[in-house]
Order: sequence, then structure tokens, then C-alpha cells
Amino acid sequence: MLSKALWRLGASAARRPWRVIAAWLVAATLAVLAALSVGGRTADSMTAPGLDSQRAAQLIERAGTGQEGMTAQVVVTPVEDGATFIDDAGARTALTRLQAEVRRLPHVLGTSDPAGALDAGGDTTVRDGLVSADGRIAVVRVQYPDQSMLSAKDLDALVDLGDRLRAELPLRIEMGGDLFYVFSDPAGGMSELIGILAAAAILFLAFGSLVAAALPIGMAVFGLTVGVATMTVLAGVTDVPTFAPVLGSMVGLGVGIDYALFVLARHREYLARGLDHREAAGRAVATAGRPVVFAGGIVVVSILGLAVANVPFMTVGGLAVSIVVLIMVVASVTLLPAFLGAAGPRLARTGRIGRALRTGKPGRLARRRDPAPGAAPAAGWRRWIGHVNRHPVPYAIGAAGLLLTATLPVLGLRVGLPDDGSQPPSRTERRAYDLVAEGFGPGTNGPLVIAADPAGDPQVVDRLVGAVAADPGIASVAPAHIDRATGIATLVVFPTTSPQEKATADTIARLRTDVLPTATGHGPARAHVGGAAASLSDVGQRTSERLPVFVAAVLAMSFLLLMLVFRSILVPLKAVLLNLLSIGAAYGVMVAVFQWGWGSSLIGLEATVPIVSFIPMFLFAILFGLSMDYEVFLLSRVREEYLRTGDNRTAIVEGVSGTARIITSAALIMVAVFLSFAVAEDPSTKMFGLGLATAIFIDATVVRMVLVPATMTLLGRTNWWLPKWLDRMLPRGPVDTDDTTAESTGEIPRPRLVDR
Repeated sequence: MLSKALWRLGASAARRPWRVIAAWLVAATLAVLAALSVGGRTADSMTAPGLDSQRAAQLIERAGTGQEGMTAQVVVTPVEDGATFIDDAGARTALTRLQAEVRRLPHVLGTSDPAGALDAGGDTTVRDGLVSADGRIAVVRVQYPDQSMLSAKDLDALVDLGDRLRAELPLRIEMGGDLFYVFSDPAGGMSELIGILAAAAILFLAFGSLVAAALPIGMAVFGLTVGVATMTVLAGVTDVPTFAPVLGSMVGLGVGIDYALFVLARHREYLARGLDHREAAGRAVATAGRPVVFAGGIVVVSILGLAVANVPFMTVGGLAVSIVVLIMVVASVTLLPAFLGAAGPRLARTGRIGRALRTGKPGRLARRRDPAPGAAPAAGWRRWIGHVNRHPVPYAIGAAGLLLTATLPVLGLRVGLPDDGSQPPSRTERRAYDLVAEGFGPGTNGPLVIAADPAGDPQVVDRLVGAVAADPGIASVAPAHIDRATGIATLVVFPTTSPQEKATADTIARLRTDVLPTATGHGPARAHVGGAAASLSDVGQRTSERLPVFVAAVLAMSFLLLMLVFRSILVPLKAVLLNLLSIGAAYGVMVAVFQWGWGSSLIGLEATVPIVSFIPMFLFAILFGLSMDYEVFLLSRVREEYLRTGDNRTAIVEGVSGTARIITSAALIMVAVFLSFAVAEDPSTKMFGLGLATAIFIDATVVRMVLVPATMTLLGRTNWWLPKWLDRMLPRGPVDTDDTTAESTGEIPRPRLVDR
């Protein structure tokens, strides 16, 4: 039934192409207009229910101290060399004016007062982190209300004020803090453009035709416009994390162009057989569209499965990305066949330059018709697969050993969140971070907030201050603030290490397990550790705890679906294990680059950083779905050959070599798109780009072209073993990349050839 529905959909779009294209234009216009009118800007909220940092935030909110809201910091130093705020009256006057201007900004509840502290004298300013010991660096901490009352306009107002005051005051002004982290949008436009250009070049080399290369790009751009606009509308309803548009663009471009490539290749194959272009489009959607729908559905379901982590921002981010993927699937079976219908029979021809590139001969000597990639197995690929087929043991052991070796760095995986010290020096957040670390120590960039409910015991707060200050991981403790109405005390604590260091996470864990319980005793008093650094550490711990459950669920789902498709036990089991190997190797490469610094300069990484806590789970969800593209496409062709010949070795050689060119082209496109994001400024974007590119490259080369043929050769006829009782229980699979079965059952009509 799926084949018949897709055939009707594709054939109808190809017969009335301009109606469908116009409908997509209207949809894109409406989506953009909705985004402009009711859409919102992305915002990060690194919290989750049940975490200790969340309990601290709830206590702070009860106390009403204002520390439950968001903060920013304005870091200033005199422009004149050698000048300090202690001995330069002009610099101090400028600092006073800056504080007053910041206080007048919308939604600002108050600021710290380094200028007033300087006037009061004494050395408490250094302890409280207001002015450095040498008097050269001052920090104005800006207190905002809860995130729900703020928007990106508040960040814009602060940044605009800084730009204006830099021109008016003799101060160097840098800014950072929670407000920047939550509301700043990571740049991705240039990465998207680079990815599109690289994909266009690969498509032209694959098809040898500008028209054929332009269609997948056009479809992907249409789908991405609608998808990102829809994501912006979603941001107007709930908090969509800042990484979602970048990740959505990355994955959307990759899968959109990939899906279009599969359908376009099959369409050109039908044209080469002599079918009318409208019928060829319908049949291409009916056959190649099935694995597209299947693989896209797996990607969507896998990403939505991130909800098991019980971290709201991951759930919403997964929903936003899955919307983009779903739109790309719809575009592949509606908009693309409309493009194919509008292009007509021209797609069966290859231009002169394309023929020369594809054949190595001048255009006049090359053939006028050029079958789609994958239509006929290339002799080189057939020789290679045949070679692996004859020597399966050494290739299986060698490839598996290579991937296991690449996976070993995962043993040193450390999750966290890169702080502003990993940003490029061109960013004001990085310059503010460096100034604070220079003047007060690295831990001042990530203060902890301890919230305590003494429960009527007045000695608890004094014990807490003494115990926390005595901890070796704590540099200083600001005076406790006690709310008279509730008795809740809040302590701002400065660690000795920066927010992203493992030592800071160890300090947080030690405070929770040893220091605070000892200070509060066995009575009803309680204390919790909050603040941005603690929240990020808690989210990382929760995702690490939930990752095994999520991985097991995705593996089980993938195994069952592949068993349904290929009517086999060993083929799905092998596929799951090999996918696990390729993803593990990608994790290992990420650890080597980002934590150990191997080759980090090649992607513009300023310093080693931990792996962002939520990225391993996101990558697993996305990559397992994407790997289904190649898995279904390749194994379906192998199974077709096996059913036709009954010979396992012949089926492997013909099936793998027959799909090698299109899999290679598709993988190159995805790798090019993902690598274009690996050079972005934001470390999280770099991790997504490098991790996805590495996994896809390994999957399409070492796994598909070495391990799959080697292991299938070793398994022989048992590849397709399925107990008869289980075969009777399972429904027929939804994916079959060949149309002979659909013809014989009457799902789609037999082809009608046209005279060219």
C-alpha cells in the first residue's frame, strides 16, 4: 500500500509540477511571515526537575533575594596603560557612570557597586570579587529577574549600551554571563552556505549535470526555509535551545540532499530505461521514496526518544530538529517529483563538461545518455568487493580492530559544558572571561550559590560558611545573605578552578556529599548547591545516567525494524553492532580532538574542552537514524540479488558494488555539510559537525565497503535465516528498493516505455 500511495503522490506531482511548486512557495512564505510575526528567539534553560541545583533555585526563589534570576557581568579596565581605579579619578568617575547607565536598563533589578566599594576603601573589594587586588579590573554584576520575564531584547539592550559607552568613556568594556549564554544565537549562516556549495560540487561530479545537481539543493533550501521558520514559531511558544537551529540546519541539509539524491538517482535510472519522465518520477518516489520515508521516520522517532532523559531543553530541541527532518521527508516525495516533472527528459542527458568529468573523454566522444549513479556497478567497485569477498577474515579483523582502536579514547570521555574561555578572542564573552580570571582567579567566572534552610537552627549558617570556606576547592565565600521572613540563607561561593574543569565538578560533588551534610547535621536543616556551573554539572550527570537506557531502546527498535524489513535475525544484529562500532569510533575521535587537543587547530579550537553533556545522546539518536539510509539501501539490493541468484557471494558483490557509487556520493555530501559546521566559532557546533562527519565517513567507508561484505561473506546463507514461526508472525516489511515485487502484486502499474 505504501508503494501505491507514493507512486500516486509522485506521479501526480510530476504531472502538475507548477501547482506543487506554487504550493510550497505559499507554504514557505506563510512560514516566514508567521516566524516574523509570532516567532521568538532561541533561549537556553539548563535545568531539569529533581536535580539538586533545581532545589537550590527553588529555595532561592522562596527567599526572594533576587539571586534566583539571571545575571550578566560587565568587566572594565582603564584604557590608559598603567592606570588603575584606585589612583585614577577619571576612571573611577567613568565607572560610576557606567554603573548608573546599566541600572537604568529595562528589567535590571540592581548591580554590584565596585565604585562605591573603592570609595569605602579596605580590602573587602577583592574578597567580594568587585575590584582586583591591583585596582586595574572592576566587575559590575548585573542582576535580572527570572528567565521567563526576559527576552533577547534585554541582551541587545546591554550590548548596545556597551557599544555606546566604549566610544564615550576611557574604559575597555567587555561583557559576559548567563544572559549571553541563554540568549545569544550561535552563527551558522556561513557554515550553511559552505555546506551547500560543497554539496553542489559533489552532486555535479556525481551526475555530470548542472540541472541534476541543482534539484536536490533547491529542494533542501525550500525544506530548510520552512523548517527553520517553523522552529522560530515554536520558539515563540516555548524555550527552544540555541543549538536547535544550527543542528536543524546541519541535519536538515544533510538528510534533505541525501534523500533527494536517492530519488533522483532512481529517476535517472528509469529515464535511461526509456520511461516517460512523469512516470519515471512516480516510480522513483514509489521505490526510492520508501527507504526515504522509512529512514526519515527512524530519525524522527530516535530524536524524539531523547525525552527519556527527562531534561526539558533536550526534549524541545529534539522536537525542533525532528520537525526539520520530517519536512525534508515530505519535500522528497512531493516537491522533488514536481522538480523532476518540470525538468522533463533533460535529466537523462549529461552536459559536455559533466561527460568529460565522468568519462575522462572530450564531450563529443562521450555518450549522450548517462545512467544514474548506482544504475550499473562500476568495474572498480566490483573488483574491490570481490577482493574483500575472497579474503573476508583479514578484512573483518582489520576493520573491526581499527574501529575498536578509534573507540578506545571513549574510556576517557568527560562530559561538561565549555565555558567562555573556549570562545575565540574576537568574542566579548571570551575577553571578559580572561579579564576576570586574570584579576580574581578562574573560579570567579563560575560562582556557586549555596541555598540553605536552617529550619530554626541559627548556628547552621555559621557552620556552613566555615565548612565551605575550609574546602580546598573553594577560593572565597561572600558574606551570607539571610532572608528575615523565611530564614533561608544564600552563599555565593567562588571555586579555585574554572567552570569547565573536572576539579570544579569534583568540588560540587564533595560539597554535596561531605561538606554540606556535615555542616547541617542530622536535623531538619538542608542545603543545596546551585548556580550555572552546578546546573550544567547536574544536567551532564543526568544525561550520562540515562544514556545507556536510551541506547538500549534505540538498538532494540532498530533491530526489530530491520528484522521486519529483511526477514532475518543475523543481518539486523550485525547491522546494529556495526553501527555501534562506527558511532563509538566517532565518539573516540571527538575525545581525542576536544579533550586531548589532537588536531584541534585544524578546526579553530582555542583550548581543550569537555564534551558537551547532551551531545553524545543527540549524536546517537541522529546517527542511528541516518545510518538506516545506507543500511536499507545497500542490504535491500544485496537481498534482491540473493533472491534472484540464490548465491550469497554473488549477491554481496553485485549488491554492494551496485550501490557503492551512490552511497559514496551521499556520504560525501553529508560529510561536506557537517564539516562546514565544524569550523564554526561555537565549540558545541564544532562537536556536532565533527562527530556527525566522522561517523558518516566511517559508516560509508570502513563499515559499508569493508565490514559489511566481509561479515556477510563469513555468515554465508545464514545471513537470511529466520525461524519459520517468527516469519509467520511478522508482517511484511514496508521497504523494498526494487519495483518488481510492486509490479507483480499490482501496487504500481508496469512501466510504459517511450520512443526517444
